[in-house]
Amino acid sequence: MNKGLFGFFSIFFALLMGALYFSKSIQSPFISTLNNIKSQYHDTTEFIQDQLDRHFFQAEQISELKKKLQKYEKDHLIMQQLASEINDFFAQNNSSLKTDPNVELVRTISYQKFGDFNRIWLEIEDYNASKVYGLVYKELAAGIVVSNEGRALGLLNKDIKSSYAVYIGEEKAPGIVHGNNTQYLIVKFIPAWYHIKEGDEVITSGLDEIFFKDLKVGTVLSVTKSQGYQIATIEPYYKANNPNYFHIIKKVK
Repeated sequence: MNKGLFGFFSIFFALLMGALYFSKSIQSPFISTLNNIKSQYHDTTEFIQDQLDRHFFQAEQISELKKKLQKYEKDHLIMQQLASEINDFFAQNNSSLKTDPNVELVRTISYQKFGDFNRIWLEIEDYNASKVYGLVYKELAAGIVVSNEGRALGLLNKDIKSSYAVYIGEEKAPGIVHGNNTQYLIVKFIPAWYHIKEGDEVITSGLDEIFFKDLKVGTVLSVTKSQGYQIATIEPYYKANNPNYFHIIKKVK
């Protein structure tokens, strides 16, 4: 009887160990495969979530940009309405003044010459070669547009032949700004009796009918005197090196 029990337990123990061994050896590949599936599942869900987050972020950006565009269009319409009302006011008071500007977005084609970054060819519809236009970049005076063999040539601020009328400082001292083929601009013909100083802001005067009044040009760095006039060296605001688009002022008023 004891031998029988001993034999029974021996067989049972051997079967149990065998079951555990084979169970472990059989389960191991399944567990490994399952872990790989889980890993792939997490990677896939993270990728999908990331794509969804990007999609919704882009959708929010597009929505926000559309709202801003609508606001700008609304503001533009309001300005048009105000301009119309001002024109009516001038007409009712028998004034010859009127507000009817014409501003157009134009595209840069190329530089006129390789290595000269101050002269650019522009694509302008209904270009009138007999006129000089003001060139604006993000509400900053950027230069002028002149005719070159019947084509529209942009002379940026730093070009020596780019010139227009400006005011300087709080006293609005008049002068003519032009380029110097360097990083600075020069304002000449400033009457000697005006007090101007370093840091004074330079803006367009509009007296030459090239620009609107009050477009920003730059700030005064230094002032000298010559032949009864003052000459100011200017640090320009416009410094873009890769201009693709500008606005031109086709009509001031």
